[in-house]
Amino acid sequence: MRRRTGIAAVALCLGGALTACGGGSGDGRVPVGAAGSGPSPTAAVPPEGDVVLVPLDGSQEGPRGREGPGGPKAASEAPRPGTTDTSGGPAPSDRPDAEGTGGGTGGSGGTDGPAPGPPTTPGTPGPPGSTTRPAPPPAPAPSGPAVLQLAEPVRAALDERWCEKVTVEFRNTGGSPAASGTVTFATHIIGALGIDWATVESSQPLPAPIAPGTARKKAYTVCVDAWRVPLGMHIETQDVTADWK
Repeated sequence: MRRRTGIAAVALCLGGALTACGGGSGDGRVPVGAAGSGPSPTAAVPPEGDVVLVPLDGSQEGPRGREGPGGPKAASEAPRPGTTDTSGGPAPSDRPDAEGTGGGTGGSGGTDGPAPGPPTTPGTPGPPGSTTRPAPPPAPAPSGPAVLQLAEPVRAALDERWCEKVTVEFRNTGGSPAASGTVTFATHIIGALGIDWATVESSQPLPAPIAPGTARKKAYTVCVDAWRVPLGMHIETQDVTADWK
């Protein structure tokens, strides 16, 4: 019985101390059971109403006490631009997505010069600011008199052995037209054994006019006297010349 009385007295003293500390705007109530009734005072007794905790003397925060979020300490610990913050990540200026859009290789802007324009051809106007190259002057027209060049004659046999068809091409490489002229054929009489017995010349008109830089082709029928070409012999027109003015 003495032991239980002593334990109850200690519980009453603790309850009184808690009640005295609970003074203030709230009503601090500490439930204390009667000695000898209910559970043993050594067990924790839950409160029946609201409990307001008031800090003891010496634990209150002063003007220079521990700073909360947003206080002077938080402001002093804010990372400066270009440095690493307290969380270990890179500063905003060091992050890859903080690149500027001005210059640099990673920017979106960026060409090193104006885009090339379309090519220009001689004599055509180019884009603004470009230099137009003048068209080359035309080649000078040939000057001087007419000059005829004759191609190799092309021979073809006819029904009479003393006649043949000779086609000649005339090309004027001079600076003036060939207005008129004559064509001379040198026809050789060849025997049965291939012997050249005689040469007969004949002339026919030139296919004029022939303008400078142009060519004309004409087929001529070249004949000699029939008695000059006995049976077994034939003719060959081997040389052709021309005169013009």
